[in-house]
Amino acid sequence: MKLSTTLRWLVAVAIASVAASAMADDVLKLAIGQRGNWENAAPELGQKAGFFSKRGLTLEILYTQGAGETMQAVISGSVDLGIGVGTAGVLGAFAKGAPVRAIANSMTGADDLFWYVPAASPIKTIKDAAGKTIAYSTTGSSTNLAVLAFMREFGVQAKPVATGSPASTFTQTMSGQVDIGWSSPPFGVEALQQGRIRLIVRESDVPAFRNQTVRLMIANTATAEQRHDVLDRYLQAYRETLDWMYSDPAALKAYAEWVNIPESLAKEVRDQFYPKDNLRLDRLSGLDAAMADAVSLKFLAAPLTRQQQDDLFKYYARGTR
Repeated sequence: MKLSTTLRWLVAVAIASVAASAMADDVLKLAIGQRGNWENAAPELGQKAGFFSKRGLTLEILYTQGAGETMQAVISGSVDLGIGVGTAGVLGAFAKGAPVRAIANSMTGADDLFWYVPAASPIKTIKDAAGKTIAYSTTGSSTNLAVLAFMREFGVQAKPVATGSPASTFTQTMSGQVDIGWSSPPFGVEALQQGRIRLIVRESDVPAFRNQTVRLMIANTATAEQRHDVLDRYLQAYRETLDWMYSDPAALKAYAEWVNIPESLAKEVRDQFYPKDNLRLDRLSGLDAAMADAVSLKFLAAPLTRQQQDDLFKYYARGTR
């Protein structure tokens, strides 16, 4: 009798273990540049709101100093996905054989990134930047590309400096370590409103960027090739989160609490800097122009062939159609 009871207990434990295993969420590891940026907030907010768990997913999120660090984490296989990686950097890395695939749009257009100086700075416009230091986040990022494009577009020979996140950049700019800082809302918006800093140029001041997909969501090639169902569910949950972020006041409240800003500022950031259509996952605009810019600014030796483009974007926006 004792043996029978033990056997029944062991069977029950085994069944429970199998059931728990079957119900366990799939885990995706993400690297995301710039914690608190509205553009990249969907994984954090969507996980807290239950959109990813509804699809059987758990996200492990690593925040980085910028797209260069994000892409290196993906290339090394330390994470499965990278969010908000500069298109030029992705093109260049892929052309060199890096194991990356573009799976979705992170940002199209250039309404968000801006460069500023302290209020007392003698610099009035980007044309006054000759010989001055100008910040970007990390090498290979969209801010890196933008700074190089400013120099080309406005004919100024500034000195690009990698300064990391908006917060660390603000410290370096206000302390005089760098002449011109960069930022991405919500960071820096209150300082602009208070008159502590002055905006001197936006990424959108380079016409080529205005309708171009400037940042991509990428996957390690192994993840893209071997985890189709997981990626489909991830992109579906991401799209549902974006719909919620633009329709439900609870999303603004959750975002404001996360980044510790007033809800009114959260709404201003969303509505003025991040039109929903610019974040649409299946959007891909201006790829030929992006390749031309990448070549001109030395991110890419030559435009990708049609076959290379098909390979890079083979898994683009799966599960969102």
